[in-house]
Amino acid sequence: MPEERRDKITIVIAEDEDLYRDLLVNALSSVPTFHVVAALADANEAQQCILDTHPNVATLDIELRGGVSGLQVGLSVKSRQPDIGIVWLSNHAEPYFAVTVAREVTAGWAYLLKKSVSDIGSLVRAIEGAARGLVVLDPEIVRGVPKKIAGDLANLTPRQREILAHMAQGFTNAGIAQGLYITEKSVENQINQIYQRLEIDRQNSSVQPRVRAVLKYLEAVRE
Repeated sequence: MPEERRDKITIVIAEDEDLYRDLLVNALSSVPTFHVVAALADANEAQQCILDTHPNVATLDIELRGGVSGLQVGLSVKSRQPDIGIVWLSNHAEPYFAVTVAREVTAGWAYLLKKSVSDIGSLVRAIEGAARGLVVLDPEIVRGVPKKIAGDLANLTPRQREILAHMAQGFTNAGIAQGLYITEKSVENQINQIYQRLEIDRQNSSVQPRVRAVLKYLEAVRE
């Protein structure tokens, strides 16, 4: 790999709408830390390209040409290349697809609405989060958590639920601090309390505690 690409997140784009695919290519190519390896419309061609080129991340339209869905392509690729990050792009705001993915894949994925791509920050957070093995949800899905909180999230304070909502959108601790006008140390302390109240064992190295917290948040969306 050329020297200038080694420190970049490499990306394969699979999108069957020509204009939208061009939009993604242009948007992602403008990010200095990203390198777009290929952009394709057909599901089978995209899957083969991903398996051949081993990108850090693949962005997949849920609906692709070729008789295979982007959901199927992502799950198939993830089973063969567990370290790859998958960002599914969809027109469906219902959490069904995200919940379906969570049943199959623990970490290293994001679910983003196509309309959210106009916010380059959301797209970048989704790609970077997936590449780091996190779980990132679209802001609209995050806002879908019921007003009446039940289950594990009922153990959290309103501020802690607010911080967890930011975690679910892929914000770093520094990003959360900036968005909520609090110190990064305060964010760290609150996240530690979130883990305690959600009974997340931070010594369990098989799944990042941040991922487990976000998955619990997704469970609240589903209920």
